[in-house]
Amino acid sequence: MYEKRQSEYSWCIHILILTFLRAVVHHLWNSYENILCLNRNNRLSKRGVDFDQIDKEWHWDNFILLQSVVASIILFINPSMTNLPTWKTTGIISCLVFHIGVSEPLYYWLHRLLHSPYFFQQYHWLHHSSKVNSPYTAGHATFMEHSLLCVIIGVPIIGTTLVGHGSVIMFYGYILVFDFLRCMGHSNVEVIPHHLFSLLPMLKYLIYTPTYHFIHHKDMKTNFCLFMPLFDIFWKTMNEISWDLHRQISSDKGQKGKAPEFVFLAHLIDFTAAMHSPMFLRSISSLPYAPKLIMLPFWPLSLLVVLAMSLGSKPLLVFYCYLRGKLLNTWVVPAIGVMYFIPSAKDRINNQIEEAILIADRIGVKVLSLAALNKNEELNGGGKLFVTKLPDLKVRVVHGNTLTAAVILNEIPKDVKEVFLTGATSKLGRAISIYLARHKVRVLMLTKSAERFTSIQKELPLENQQFLVQVTTHQEAEHCKTWILGKWASPRVQKWAPKGTHFHQFVVPPVFEFRRDCTYGKLAAMKLPDDVEGLGFCEYTMERGAVHACHAGGIVHLLEGWTHHEVGAIDVDQLDLVWEAALKHGFKPV
Repeated sequence: MYEKRQSEYSWCIHILILTFLRAVVHHLWNSYENILCLNRNNRLSKRGVDFDQIDKEWHWDNFILLQSVVASIILFINPSMTNLPTWKTTGIISCLVFHIGVSEPLYYWLHRLLHSPYFFQQYHWLHHSSKVNSPYTAGHATFMEHSLLCVIIGVPIIGTTLVGHGSVIMFYGYILVFDFLRCMGHSNVEVIPHHLFSLLPMLKYLIYTPTYHFIHHKDMKTNFCLFMPLFDIFWKTMNEISWDLHRQISSDKGQKGKAPEFVFLAHLIDFTAAMHSPMFLRSISSLPYAPKLIMLPFWPLSLLVVLAMSLGSKPLLVFYCYLRGKLLNTWVVPAIGVMYFIPSAKDRINNQIEEAILIADRIGVKVLSLAALNKNEELNGGGKLFVTKLPDLKVRVVHGNTLTAAVILNEIPKDVKEVFLTGATSKLGRAISIYLARHKVRVLMLTKSAERFTSIQKELPLENQQFLVQVTTHQEAEHCKTWILGKWASPRVQKWAPKGTHFHQFVVPPVFEFRRDCTYGKLAAMKLPDDVEGLGFCEYTMERGAVHACHAGGIVHLLEGWTHHEVGAIDVDQLDLVWEAALKHGFKPV
């Protein structure tokens, strides 16, 4: 009795482990598909998976849970099936016979039935509603389809077990290989080289490819097979372009793809934020970044990956989307936030940024926009170092700070008469100070450098210079309810703000929201135009569809066709011009 119950419990553990491993298979395929720097030239669809598809496929793993429940019920009804050896060679052969002889043709005819007008509208439309194939699309289906799939995957396992050839390895192996091939077929990346079919011509009838299944989603009257095109050939439903298209896409691997017109050169913030990427989990990256418990076990792995990346020099392509037919890329410099403040790392980081600029220039990028730390004044003078060093650049280098300053200024209520500004002598601080003083707003500029303060003050006409006031402590702003933070403000510093203060900010990372009696603005950002396509990634803490203002500033630079570099000091006279241009192109303030 004890041994019987122990056997039952062991199979509960096996089902639990297998459920976990099946999820891992799907996640690993998703990770590979989203490492764009490896596979951007052999993608089947050039579109990206957008938020709408991610939300529709959110519960893609329901079929794994369903099949686990069904397996548990079967084992409970027939506990004799739990007494299996670890390995049995005849079981593998038997499983293949059942799969080829029963599962493959059964799936083929059930799949064709689901494509009949009535059954398609009732049960199969959901699977084909995904615009872009992805590994998770394999599990995006109705309950009816999942139930039929239980039969398809169950026949070889149960059949082999009932004829006495079952084994634990057969159980694990068949299910994991089944999932692996389903994910491969639904991948948006062609992974099987056409040379393999040239060497082994019969192989193309025994194993399908992502291209083969991709054609089915474009022409739903062809390519119905589960894994073996042999059955499509036998029943004359194979699309005649299947092998030619596979050869074309597969042979394009490694060749030059379409060059983006715009690149946003981002950087990593910290080890946990590095996991906020479609390469990790697209469900997490499709939401604004926030630390989550699920990330905690992966922190050591993230640390190793980031450290390995930091040894490289070339940027990584992590995301792309389209706006009015223009390809917009996001590249990441392989350096993490803390490295930017280490003096010995300065030259290395600048070399990495320069390498990214040279690559962009070589492949024909029109505009490259620098993220916050990549344009740090002490690092490279807001990008001015590269423009000076590389005078023949065709790509326009843009720090985007003009639009960032414009966004912050347009957040300030029109009736405000006084503001307190930290980071007052930085590029953004200087531009904000001068603009507000021109509009007769009193600016308390926190700086201990009288020389730098005076230099900024002299940029104003005499009648406006009185609106700039130098202060040296936060305590001097304890009466001011509008704070603009350009430097990190600790809770101890924030306590000097009066009750009801609103903290605007342009500091990375954003300050902790310590004061419950005050309000906090987010980092300067703008919502992208409504006609952006393929966007399924949230930029750090930004909400869906929003990007940092410096990112938006680079896109506006591209859309306007401006041919100047935007580096170094901000041209205050351009603030209103850039703001109006952004609104004209459909950008909206957050």
